Amino acid sequence: MKKKVALITGITGQDGSYLAELLLKKNYKVHGVIRKSSSFNTSRIDHIYVDPHNKTNFFLHYGDLTDSNSIYNIINKIKPTEVYNLGAQSHVGVSFENPEYTSEVSGIGTLRLLEAIRFLNMKNVKFYQASTSELFGETYNKNIFDENSKFHPKSPYGVAKLYSYWITSVYRESYGIFASNGILFNHESPRRGETFVTRKITRFLTRKKLGSKEILYLGNLNAKRDWGHAADYVEMQWRILQQKKPDDFVVATGQTHSVRQFIDIAAKLLNMKIVWRGQGLNEKAFLINGKKKELIIKIDKKYFRPNEVHYLKGNAKKVFSKINFKPKFSFRDLVSDMIKSDLELAKIEQN
Repeated sequence: MKKKVALITGITGQDGSYLAELLLKKNYKVHGVIRKSSSFNTSRIDHIYVDPHNKTNFFLHYGDLTDSNSIYNIINKIKPTEVYNLGAQSHVGVSFENPEYTSEVSGIGTLRLLEAIRFLNMKNVKFYQASTSELFGETYNKNIFDENSKFHPKSPYGVAKLYSYWITSVYRESYGIFASNGILFNHESPRRGETFVTRKITRFLTRKKLGSKEILYLGNLNAKRDWGHAADYVEMQWRILQQKKPDDFVVATGQTHSVRQFIDIAAKLLNMKIVWRGQGLNEKAFLINGKKKELIIKIDKKYFRPNEVHYLKGNAKKVFSKINFKPKFSFRDLVSDMIKSDLELAKIEQN
């Protein structure tokens, strides 16, 4: 039986690295697309990379979702059986500063992949599009969002991803391509980029635990998100493509926590006592150590989005009933995993 061949865009990212590990364990040949850069940006996958002169099932190719020719050539060369489009400019805040680039990568990039599959007449390929809870945007009195909920994105990133969602659906219905959307709610891990709020928090608190004198500046502490673990969510991505028919699925935990709650749990795991004082832009967090009180967290309005999404919660009943999988990580497990990893990193940095 021939090995399955997977192509992953965004392989150097959080999800891409976890997915590559998973597929290699399942005996796939895994190909990843990386952008050419003057510096290496492969730290998340260095542990699984093997020199292609040696026997390996893991290969990297230079390409870019903004370049149709490179995408076409890679797909034509490796002839994948599964394509996972995880590549994107995925930082919501940055999308307000770079909306055109975000649209090119996170929106039109999906079209370029689907067009290559269509043009090459690859009837048996399965295509997974990494969609996002940012499609929903509006809270509508704290509804729980599922596959039938109204879309109302509130950022350039959300709009670009909405285009990707619909173009995936159009190519499925128009050309018979096995193309599925996974509408993933927030998912984090020790491999999350350090500009994202969850990783900013765990990096800061672990350094503070070891004596750092820094102050952390944050935006909306009341924003509530449905947070899961990326390692769980990439397994669901794979299972979505193992279904008999393509479909669209919400992937979520069904639980929400605020940024403030994330901080509180992370601090408790580090045996750090934090108290909050003030309200709104004047809210601050203090670290209590005996009789000493140290200011450690302040609010900065520059970290508020121009169009804020305050509440996101998903209903994943459909996907859990179809794919026969339940997440292994609770919210506390997720925070603990990030804290343990970043504490080790902080110790290394200190030495």
